Amino acid sequence: MSPHLPTRRSALYLAGACLLILFAFVSGCGKEAPSVTLTFKALGNTVDIRLVKVEPSQAEHAAELIRNDFDTLERDLNTWAGGSMSTVNRLLPTGQAFDAPGSVLPLVRLSQHYSDLSGGLFNPAIGKLAALWGFNVEVPEGMRPPPDHAIGQMLKANPRMSDIEIDGSRLRGHNASLRLDFSPLIQADAVDLAIAQLRALDVNNAQVQSGSDVRAIGDRGGLPWRVSIPRASGSGVFATLNIQGDESVVTRSAHDRDWIFNGVAYHYLLDPRTGRPARGSQSVTVIHPEASVAAAAAVALFVAGPEDWYRVARDMGIRYVVLADSNGTVHINPELRDRIKIVDQEVPLEVSPPLEPQATTPPARNASAF
Repeated sequence: MSPHLPTRRSALYLAGACLLILFAFVSGCGKEAPSVTLTFKALGNTVDIRLVKVEPSQAEHAAELIRNDFDTLERDLNTWAGGSMSTVNRLLPTGQAFDAPGSVLPLVRLSQHYSDLSGGLFNPAIGKLAALWGFNVEVPEGMRPPPDHAIGQMLKANPRMSDIEIDGSRLRGHNASLRLDFSPLIQADAVDLAIAQLRALDVNNAQVQSGSDVRAIGDRGGLPWRVSIPRASGSGVFATLNIQGDESVVTRSAHDRDWIFNGVAYHYLLDPRTGRPARGSQSVTVIHPEASVAAAAAVALFVAGPEDWYRVARDMGIRYVVLADSNGTVHINPELRDRIKIVDQEVPLEVSPPLEPQATTPPARNASAF
């Protein structure tokens, strides 16, 4: 038997929560360590949480807290739902000051910081533009490109994250075209919050994955957590990466949310400079300690494209990047190239000069926001 296979397993279903908990033991460094896998549905994806060196009662408590946090974020932050985002987006264009919901304020702070560092390539303030393209609903169908004059009006209005004033816990908008859309961040924010909850419960060895967003801390019974970097198409694996201590691996792709009109695919990663889906990139994977920062950077680098990703990554303080361009070439910095194990050997690689990012500290997130 492989030393990494569980030697004992049992399952527990929590009533009413659609949550599966698998208890097992993994072997590492000559000892058996209790391992738990938690699985549930949220944010349109399966969420998998793997814990090592935890007791069953501790795992159950963690499962309840994390599931509740995912549910809260899904309710509050979805652009197409009637939660806190609806209230925020109704009040921002009025110029009135108002109390920001606890789930929204940290993302406003983070988005302002990384929008500034990216030169506006990451810009969640263009929610009206996203709605114009039909990405204000969960499943966009039957869409067609908006008329040029409508896009031009949005570009002229030029809503930016800097148009939002933060005074303590209060927000005030200074542009009537402001509408926040945190769709690229919600899943990553939930993953970060899950890790914060686990640490608060003294769980120091864990992996949390929701869709294409993964964050891991510690190790898995003496072995590093191993994460896959997907191919640009989203089908199959390009490479694998061993996590070092505390890292997130986040991918944003053209096929994440898209629709087709007259044989042309239109995706939700819009270029704020043109008002249209960014061209030149197929997918971007970013490795960073915080998943929400990695998600913001992945969007900005996708928009920057193969010609400008290196500069933007450096300005945003990002150390590890994989960018697949529209021609199928994978662009990667040498520091990450040395860490990964490439599975798909047929993909052409273009290795950048060494990436020396600017020092930057993301805004702190209060783990007890809820």
